Amino acid sequence: MGRHATDGPGETPPAGRAHPAPWTTWPVGARVVVRRRVDDGWSDVLGELIARDEDGVEVRTRRGDVRVPAHEIGLGKLVPPAPPRRGPRRG
Repeated sequence: MGRHATDGPGETPPAGRAHPAPWTTWPVGARVVVRRRVDDGWSDVLGELIARDEDGVEVRTRRGDVRVPAHEIGLGKLVPPAPPRRGPRRG
């Protein structure tokens, strides 16, 4: 049985239960984390959602923009805004 929340990479929903990819409802500009399949396991992409469609997502991370194709997405979710950066340590 597939995972009903995202129906992992390469899986299709059961007959009669067509649904859009979950990330297509995420608001552009929201902070997200996406777990993607890579050659040796999984990797997380964390940042601001800058584009999304049925084919995948594009996330602006600290290291630059990252496109994650739909077939690589295992899990994903909206996350709270990043905490404010602290100033330099005194002491």
